[in-house]
Amino acid sequence: MRALTWQGKRKVSVETVPDPVLEQPDDAIVQITSTAICGSDLHLYEVLGPFMDAGDIIGHEPMGVVVEAGPQAGVRVGDRVVVPFNISCGHCWMCSRGLQSQCETTQVREYGSGAALLGYSRLYGSVPGGQAEFLRVPHAGYGLIPVGGDLPDHRYLFLSDILPTAWQAVQYAGTRADESLAVVGLGPVGQLCARIGVHLGARVFGIDPVPERRAMAARHGVEVFDEGDATAEAIRDLTDGRGPDSVVDAVGMEAHGSPVGKLAHQVTALMPDAVGRKLMETAGTDRLAALHSAIDLVRRGGTLSLSGVYGGQASPMPLLSLFDKQVQMRMGQCNVKSWISDLLPLVEDSADPLGIDDLVTHRLPLEDAPLGYELFQGKTDGCIKVVLDPSLASADGDPTGA
Repeated sequence: MRALTWQGKRKVSVETVPDPVLEQPDDAIVQITSTAICGSDLHLYEVLGPFMDAGDIIGHEPMGVVVEAGPQAGVRVGDRVVVPFNISCGHCWMCSRGLQSQCETTQVREYGSGAALLGYSRLYGSVPGGQAEFLRVPHAGYGLIPVGGDLPDHRYLFLSDILPTAWQAVQYAGTRADESLAVVGLGPVGQLCARIGVHLGARVFGIDPVPERRAMAARHGVEVFDEGDATAEAIRDLTDGRGPDSVVDAVGMEAHGSPVGKLAHQVTALMPDAVGRKLMETAGTDRLAALHSAIDLVRRGGTLSLSGVYGGQASPMPLLSLFDKQVQMRMGQCNVKSWISDLLPLVEDSADPLGIDDLVTHRLPLEDAPLGYELFQGKTDGCIKVVLDPSLASADGDPTGA
């Protein structure tokens, strides 16, 4: 089969690799019909190279059709399914409490990590990912999400990761109707966080330096701002001088600014893998500009929710400000399966209350995945969300088609 493989910093390529096979009785093989590039894929592309091996198949936002199923898989050949990015068993202590991202059956104990993830480095099990023609799905009977056959892929695809990630972030923020929510970063997750806030009846402020992202959010009832010192003051003026009740940091460690964190990322990526891994495990420092902005912006007694991924073990935190402002913080890898019952009716609603039809800016053939990474990482050509389609021939792909 053809699959996107990691080859080095800012280098991915589509290669011919062996087809996946059933390994356990509850495995299933899914033929991929759509698979998206996630913002956290850019961490592999840019920062987490020491934990990657050349040839690793990446990608963790796939959906498709079951073509093989083990005797205990709980799905049938021909089922249309979405594949959650975290691999969870459904029956351990953590899963039974809705903490599928901490599944005790698939935890990667070697690195002290939570549940294994599709296509996401040694830190999370080095499981082959879904930017490929076919994908082996462990614990398929619990993990796979069966969906209907009438709606296009993009209405369901984001149940794999970014939609439940955004929903969890807004829930963790404690956002309620008639309150205010600020979303720092209007990439795909930030777009959905902002729309969910509007859907729940909150007044939502969105902050991002990219005009196309601000324009997209504004189409969905979000009050948008460029980043900068004046933005925090403007939002405080609109919230009786206090700041928003809650803030979601939807940026994470790839933030602009933070020159010390940027240098640390660059140095780590240039080191031999074993040395780079050890440095990140013990002294890794993130680029914290977005997080510090969020802490500054949230009102006293408010709530800060982190959906952007951070990876540093030694990232400095302004504990004085957090304590003095009495800020509550919630964060963590998304527990996808816990939110599906809330979200499936919304994505199937003909009114499209979360604006899912207005998110994908680029649908490309799988063969053009390296171009998709370049566009997404560089924020060029109006790129906000890229979906890869293994069925498209490269010459036939419409680079702006959704």
